[in-house]
Amino acid sequence: MSDLDQDIVAVGLDLEPETLIKAYSNGVFPWPSPGLPLLWYCPHKRAILPIESLHVGKRLKQSLLKAPWTFTLNQAFSEVIEACSERGDEGTWITPAMKTAYLRMHQLGHAHSVEVWKGQDSKILVGGLYGIDMAGTFAGESMFHREDNASKAAILFICFLLKSLGRAFMDIQVMTPHLEALGAQEISRSVFLKRLKALQENLPQPLRSVGLQSRWKLQSPFEFIIADTLSKTANQD
Repeated sequence: MSDLDQDIVAVGLDLEPETLIKAYSNGVFPWPSPGLPLLWYCPHKRAILPIESLHVGKRLKQSLLKAPWTFTLNQAFSEVIEACSERGDEGTWITPAMKTAYLRMHQLGHAHSVEVWKGQDSKILVGGLYGIDMAGTFAGESMFHREDNASKAAILFICFLLKSLGRAFMDIQVMTPHLEALGAQEISRSVFLKRLKALQENLPQPLRSVGLQSRWKLQSPFEFIIADTLSKTANQD
């Protein structure tokens, strides 16, 4: 992460809920590095995923529509963050302390997970993501996949939910090729913080207000429907 050294805005502090709430409310997030005190970042180039600019290529669309996956919100947070932490070198920053802190944030209603299941009644996770919903913005922290494109499907599902709440973008913090292919963009720190301030002045509904219990099924790359509805329709036919 040496190329991000210029983006460090604080060193040390703790991972208590009050600290994390204040940090995310100001566009700052923790990113541990082995052997160093806890580092806090607010990138000069902030990566966001504008929901209206989501791009799903033809091959990805075909793959997603063929998949039998179903989707849930907040039904397996601890399993999702554990799976994210197992991604080799990419997951090493999700330390035991980070897991404990974000599980606490989940219990308080600030951290959320998306689960991608192998099938409608399956208990096998094939992908997912988790992040923090704070100050009118959802910040994606990490994702994983055990089947091709499952993490991209998780992103599409969270964007579908965010759009239903009137959100315009998802904060992805730092650009990756994986997300750039979906339409992610970089904006300056100052522009991002102005957008964050504007959202705080007119807060949209929080993600926890969605309260989904059902499993959902992808109907098109940008639309999801409750899986039970599909089953009932098929039975009536």
